[in-house]
Amino acid sequence: MPIALITGITGQDGSYLAEFLLSKGYGVVGMVRRSSTVTFERIQHIQNDIDIVQGDLHDQSSLVAALEQYKPDEIYNLAAQSFVATSWSQAVLTGEVTAMGVTRLLEAIRSVNPKVRFYQASSSEMFGKVTETPQQETTSFYPRSPYGVAKVYGHWITVNYRESYGLYSVSGILFNHESPRRGLEFVTRKISTGVASIKLGLSKELHLGNLEARRDWGFAGEYVQAMWKMLQLDTPEDFVIGTGETHSVRDFAELAFKCVNLNYKDYVVQDPHFLRPSEVDVLISNPAKARQKLGWEPKVKFQGLVEMMVEADLKRLKGSL
Repeated sequence: MPIALITGITGQDGSYLAEFLLSKGYGVVGMVRRSSTVTFERIQHIQNDIDIVQGDLHDQSSLVAALEQYKPDEIYNLAAQSFVATSWSQAVLTGEVTAMGVTRLLEAIRSVNPKVRFYQASSSEMFGKVTETPQQETTSFYPRSPYGVAKVYGHWITVNYRESYGLYSVSGILFNHESPRRGLEFVTRKISTGVASIKLGLSKELHLGNLEARRDWGFAGEYVQAMWKMLQLDTPEDFVIGTGETHSVRDFAELAFKCVNLNYKDYVVQDPHFLRPSEVDVLISNPAKARQKLGWEPKVKFQGLVEMMVEADLKRLKGSL
């Protein structure tokens, strides 16, 4: 039975990936940080089927210990300070975890077992102020946030360890991927929760930042399958993963309110408080390589994703009334 170690298993992607790997017959080990608050909500339904090990991307020795104890065949590094807005107020922390944490993990692999296959979660935020549209594997990076900068470091250190030490290390450059498990601080989940809350009479307004920012949004449950497919190839390569379509925050809000027969213009308030110091205006992927070499393409369309998220939040909030 192959063993997979997932950092960030309690997050959106980690929970979907754990489910998927279990369905493939893997033994799954999830690395979590020591915390006074238990945040296992997303993996509660599979907690008895996985092993949990304490570890931290700040702490090299904990990474080495986890590799020595569980002897994983594959490692998926999904842990990060992953909220772009927070990366301005916690820029150093973001660099320590999202950038240097990747090096610590690669060093642990190199010292314990260089045969481990390693997946690094790269991000479309690395493209930032885009130099070409759509963005593909060869597009140059121009990050516009401390988060994007840290992800560029994580990406290139992964390439360097592959080329310098012969490690099987790959990066998936994932464009925005959402789901009902998305954190409440992210704009898509903020919208779906806000819409459900307004529909149920729990709130009256939804405050948003830049309504014109455009993103390539897909369903996280499908994107984790692409991660796995990357580690099954004979030769390690990096891939852009996305839908190839772009929609604005305004489009997302309009469709979400339409799901509950409301007009977004009556409820959305554009709030300067939520504007970024520097904005990434348009992100759109060219996922042709993933389609050709991985046989991967998304099935959930934009409208289906929005409806899925609004319905889930309606159900959740109704249950708490």
